[in-house]
Amino acid sequence: MTTRVIIIRHGQSTYNSQQLIQGRCDESVLTEKGAADAEKVGAGLRNLHVDAVYSSPLQRAKQTAQVILPYLPGSPTLQTAENLMEIDLPLWEKLSKSVVQEKFSEEYRCWKERPHEFYMSVPTPEGRRDHFPVLALYKQAQHFWQEMLPRHQGGTILIVAHNGINRCLITSALGIAPARYHSILQSNCCVNVLNFAGGLDELVQLESLNQTAHLGQPLPTLRPGSQGLRLLLVRHGETEWNRVSRFQGGIDVPLNNNGRQQAQKVATFLQDVPLDFAVTSPMLRPKETAEMILQHHLTIQLELQAQLREIDHGLWEGKLESEIQQEYGDLLHQWKVSPATVQMPDGENLQQVWDRATTAWNALVKEKAASVGELKTGLIVAHDAINKVILCHVLGLSPESFWSIKQGNGGVSVIDYPQGLEKPPVLQAMNITTHLSGSVLDQT
Repeated sequence: MTTRVIIIRHGQSTYNSQQLIQGRCDESVLTEKGAADAEKVGAGLRNLHVDAVYSSPLQRAKQTAQVILPYLPGSPTLQTAENLMEIDLPLWEKLSKSVVQEKFSEEYRCWKERPHEFYMSVPTPEGRRDHFPVLALYKQAQHFWQEMLPRHQGGTILIVAHNGINRCLITSALGIAPARYHSILQSNCCVNVLNFAGGLDELVQLESLNQTAHLGQPLPTLRPGSQGLRLLLVRHGETEWNRVSRFQGGIDVPLNNNGRQQAQKVATFLQDVPLDFAVTSPMLRPKETAEMILQHHLTIQLELQAQLREIDHGLWEGKLESEIQQEYGDLLHQWKVSPATVQMPDGENLQQVWDRATTAWNALVKEKAASVGELKTGLIVAHDAINKVILCHVLGLSPESFWSIKQGNGGVSVIDYPQGLEKPPVLQAMNITTHLSGSVLDQT
């Protein structure tokens, strides 16, 4: 039984609009825009049956949840949870970010570059103690999952909370280290979806991250003066073999009619996004998808990258999953539960795919990274396995986490490299599919 968890960040607050650090301060409330965006979230979830709704007790999150609730079938009861409180930054609360950067320059640098080592020396009745905000929040998120998941096995849960705790809920569920706290983004009123096979010790899949299209923002907005490299990673549209669950791998199967429609919808979705370059796997299905996208970007010449071709499934290719089950049942089960340990018969193993895909990706980043003060945006179209490997790589995960990432046909992910390969990338959004079905859930 899969437990679906939908995680929302609260709408814009008064402190957000003033660029003030909030932490656990409860003075900040929703702005008019924040309330309006919460209405849009509710409208986007209006056909979704939800078994339970949890919110942080802080006003800005609770208000957002209260706006969303009437849209949900049956209007479930709102429950507040202390373990959904925002990160505790007692020495910085109510200060502007610019003041913190100036007054606490060393600490702020540690916060941005080594969040797992960042601490504050805070006063207590017994003296002073070292408080590690990110590590404490990460443990808090784990405690929330341990308490909540057993209550709702097989259900659909909605959580409304904050930037920091949402990051830790997602990273702790996937086993991403606290050092990567800043590697994912959470926009106000964004939607994230996690699927749990059981508890934290079983498979957890990130279905989507930081969706904002329901707010009228196809992609997460860039801050003024943003620089570096933005990469739009797209999975090709559907093929007939995708539809019937036939393993294709290195066999060059073209898009089917639905796949071409999906590619056209991706093209419309990205038509107003300025592109500086485009790269694709040379195989038919991603190449056709990329060519349709570039119909709106006629000055861009499509580059082919052989290392982005799909995984070679060897003797499994051309077979239905049911046929593979009959002939290679044990190995297919192993592929589903421990993919990094499988050598495809006469094909590749996941480490080989990982090595060539990440080598190609890093070389691309190094080559395309813009000069200081500039921003470049590139399109990369590839395959299910290749995209999963790249996204695991971006998040600091290993091949063992391959199944923790979902990639729908025509799904769009956004990865930013503000400083090239010098600093870790930021996964701004993942597996956006709203342009395909209108739903915040992946219907592909």
